[in-house]
Amino acid sequence: MGQPPSEPADPYLTLAAAAARWDRVAGRLGPDTRARLAELLTVVRHADAPGRDDCAVRAAGLLREHLPDEFGADAHARLVAVQQAQGGAPTVQGFATEDLAVLLIDGHRMVGPVLGPVRERLLAEPALDADTVEQGGGEPYAPDLIRLRGAGGRLRLPRFQFSEETLPWLVVLEVNALLDADRDPWGAADWWLSANAWLGTSPVRLLGTGRDRQLVETARFLMDSEG
Repeated sequence: MGQPPSEPADPYLTLAAAAARWDRVAGRLGPDTRARLAELLTVVRHADAPGRDDCAVRAAGLLREHLPDEFGADAHARLVAVQQAQGGAPTVQGFATEDLAVLLIDGHRMVGPVLGPVRERLLAEPALDADTVEQGGGEPYAPDLIRLRGAGGRLRLPRFQFSEETLPWLVVLEVNALLDADRDPWGAADWWLSANAWLGTSPVRLLGTGRDRQLVETARFLMDSEG
């Protein structure tokens, strides 16, 4: 027997739709519901986690229960029609299930068809995990280090920040402080790794070249101009 209409067959499509509509629905979820949803998504975002599909079903059910107008059976039928037209993995307007976990658990907006590719590009860069930094005698949670959340919420520290093993470049810490990397690590990482017209190259390429003050002044000018 097939599933009744109240139990859509693909909960991941519902979760992707929640990510796409997050600005519209986030304020309608109470703190207890958000906490439970985050608990379930912590499992769902790990592809090999035991009970992942069950947690996805429960998370989708939670959304349908509290927001039936957005995620009920009729709404899901419309999503399925769109998904069939698009093909591929469950996405809604370029948003996927992982994007909902990023929004709710990681608390940033590097998701969707515009910022999602930027997140993927930055996460594709060489990085160290927290354990590696600690084992090398470093402090992964030190102020002014860029820390990004990768697939499954795993903490990643871009490798360019360290000159030897786990010893950070002092100029990186100074620039990261100017860029407010604690508040906006993705923006700081993108600044380091993207081409910079004032420098004639990406800032990361100037590390170790004796141009530390130019890096600092360029970052300071950027922040002053935005302020």
